[in-house]
Amino acid sequence: MILKVGQVIIFACFCHFLTFAQSSPQMIDSKSITTDGEFGFTCTPNEEIALWVKSGGKRDTLVIMQATKVKGKWSAPKIASFSNSGKWKDIDPIFSPDGKVVYFQSNRPRPGGADANGFDIWAVKRIGNQWGEPYHLGMVLNTDSSESYASVASNGNLYFMKENENKQGNSDIYFSKYINNAYQSPTNIGYPVNTLEFRESNPFISPDESYIIYFSSDSTGFGEVDLFISFNEKGIWSTPKNLGQPINSKVAEFCPFVNKNKLYFTRQEKGSDGMIEHIYSVDFDPNLYK
Repeated sequence: MILKVGQVIIFACFCHFLTFAQSSPQMIDSKSITTDGEFGFTCTPNEEIALWVKSGGKRDTLVIMQATKVKGKWSAPKIASFSNSGKWKDIDPIFSPDGKVVYFQSNRPRPGGADANGFDIWAVKRIGNQWGEPYHLGMVLNTDSSESYASVASNGNLYFMKENENKQGNSDIYFSKYINNAYQSPTNIGYPVNTLEFRESNPFISPDESYIIYFSSDSTGFGEVDLFISFNEKGIWSTPKNLGQPINSKVAEFCPFVNKNKLYFTRQEKGSDGMIEHIYSVDFDPNLYK
């Protein structure tokens, strides 16, 4: 064990574990946003608009909610105009780094009316304080397996979760390069981020692609699924490190999103009638994990 006073860094026996003395995660504005069934918080760079998913602790109804910040407080939430209550399920909104586009997933009909077998990746542009029409990101990215949690870098490259058709590892993280205004065939991000035995999902890519935060069911973690970080070192992803406690806990942490040195994530535990899901935020410096 190595203890460095001041920064207070504890190196555990496992090289992918790091625990820092830092402030504890706080539930965000619980009166306006969090009841017992919300996940997947995202916001514009200036924190003017926030989006998240209302689940009610279950997965039979999933709708994207919206709030605006007024005098430092979030307004009463409403259903985002591009989402819908009851007709289909919408999940995992994430703003682009410039705040002009939101990527999300839906099981709504594809263009032309064809049914989606799972979740497809969609996007919607923000025009002033209004939303445009949602658009499907096409069948180069989307397949008959579910895709979810699409996060975009400043150059347009897209990172997302895809269910593995062979069920090996259940799900992996993929990325698609954005070249000449078109998405290219997705590529598995590979080892050491993806593994054969565990489930990897919910990737948040930093705007410059220097690091990725995601969840893994790695059995050496603290709970059901934990948040991990990996750094891009000249095109090669570093050995992932567990974000440690108090970010991770004995329950599940997922849906990471970073803005203005804040990490937002969802914590989920099993209740007597569904799941109890709350959104948290915590001060965050990725460089401490290098």
